[in-house]
Amino acid sequence: MRILMVLTSHATLGNTGKRTGFWLEELAAPYYVFRDAGATIDLASPQGGEPPLDPKSDAPDAQTEHTRRFRNDAAAQRALATTKKLATVSASDYDAVFYPGGHGPMWDLVKDPASIELIEKTFASGKPLAAVCHAPGALRDARAPDGSPLVRGRDVTGFTNEEEAAVGLTDVVPFLLEDALKEKGARFSKGPLWKPYVRVDANLITGQNPASSADAARALLAMLAKRRTTDTARASAPT
Repeated sequence: MRILMVLTSHATLGNTGKRTGFWLEELAAPYYVFRDAGATIDLASPQGGEPPLDPKSDAPDAQTEHTRRFRNDAAAQRALATTKKLATVSASDYDAVFYPGGHGPMWDLVKDPASIELIEKTFASGKPLAAVCHAPGALRDARAPDGSPLVRGRDVTGFTNEEEAAVGLTDVVPFLLEDALKEKGARFSKGPLWKPYVRVDANLITGQNPASSADAARALLAMLAKRRTTDTARASAPT
């Protein structure tokens, strides 16, 4: 079981002069859900190398058991410092793809050609494709095999307009995630602010916020297990 996790390379929070990047909990929690299940994990980003960490996600009040474990894990730190360049990876080499969020993806992954190609090929293959918090923004310009917006008619979620307002960044982000997915025809739904909320539609998994990261990862593993069971049944069926 090989899983690719795709991180942002974007470090600037609009015109605020502040820094952004990926959100640590959204990487760390799924990372250990996958690793503890025996998965081999590769990390990639548009520029490769060490991706920018949103400093707010590294603040003392943002720490969790997962972030502390990640910080003390030498192998995880090496993997983070040496992410693969996204244009060099192939969807065919992985069983599933997971996009952690943070505000960074709203600037780079949403329009990165390699990311869009990876999303489209993973989705078309039927392999699990998951994105959490702001990372569903990377789905905005992706297309389904029939050429329609990938999210059209799909049950999805992501960082909500209310959550963006609560962090004071409504006028800073390049677009509002909830509005953008709705404009593409998605059936966008949401749970309470800051609470876990995950939607699954076909092989697409989306999580609303950082608290949804681990649940989205578990949903991905459940989908992989179901695929393995189906493949085994097909292989053993009489011809």
